[in-house]
Amino acid sequence: MNDTHYIITGAGSGIGQALAILAASKRAKVIASDIDEKGLEETRQKVMAQNGWINTHRLDVSDPQAIIDFAAMVKKNYNPQQIVLVNNAGVALNSGTFVETPMQDFEWLMNINLYGVIRMTKAFLPLMLEQNNGNIVNVSSIFGIMGVRYQSAYCTAKFGVKGFSDVLKFELIDTNIKVSSVHPGGIKTNIASNARVSEGQNAKQVAADLEKFEREALINTPEYAAEVILKGIQKGKSRILIGRDAKILDILVRTFPDNYFRKIPKSMTERAKVD
Repeated sequence: MNDTHYIITGAGSGIGQALAILAASKRAKVIASDIDEKGLEETRQKVMAQNGWINTHRLDVSDPQAIIDFAAMVKKNYNPQQIVLVNNAGVALNSGTFVETPMQDFEWLMNINLYGVIRMTKAFLPLMLEQNNGNIVNVSSIFGIMGVRYQSAYCTAKFGVKGFSDVLKFELIDTNIKVSSVHPGGIKTNIASNARVSEGQNAKQVAADLEKFEREALINTPEYAAEVILKGIQKGKSRILIGRDAKILDILVRTFPDNYFRKIPKSMTERAKVD
């Protein structure tokens, strides 16, 4: 992996940080980005502690021009010959039902979780086509396979990431560029606890729901998720499910496509999210 550059968004914490550390331990070169500069520095220090190769860059994936500038900088400064683009950056939202969700919050989430993935791919895919190699790894969610209550914005974005990835799989089928959609189940990251709470929501109730959710549903570690993702990339898997919960829910949806939502325990779909 010495000639491989992993370009990872959302690398300041959670799955992104764990994947940056793991990829660097396998002697890949890591270009890590995040809007969280403190988290990025933590990632850099952890990689450097194991004598890995890493460069970090602040990047807001909701900013189209910032992504264009970032891609130009990467091409100029690093001239990567084998790219693994991991579109991992994402946010969460506690907003209640769709009717209760303010449009500005819905659009805020979509701009990061869906359009961030699209813009990053738009910026780096031409270079990958020019080289006729590479991997595009788009982190969706089990909520990109199944819809759940209270997560209209998040599910819309993650279903969009899956659909976008599936289109790329068709369009790139005759190239050496592999596309993977990643669907984590419950992962112990800080994305749920850092979720935006929409105006009008009961903050105390949201906090109570979140505490219960984190205790009961977040069962896998970011390090485990990173291992599964890396193995999936190496095997060229087009769809990567993370965790027993994700696999069970995926089977449930495929078995009962018309009414799976009636069979999922309410405890699995409270006001927080599984990824």
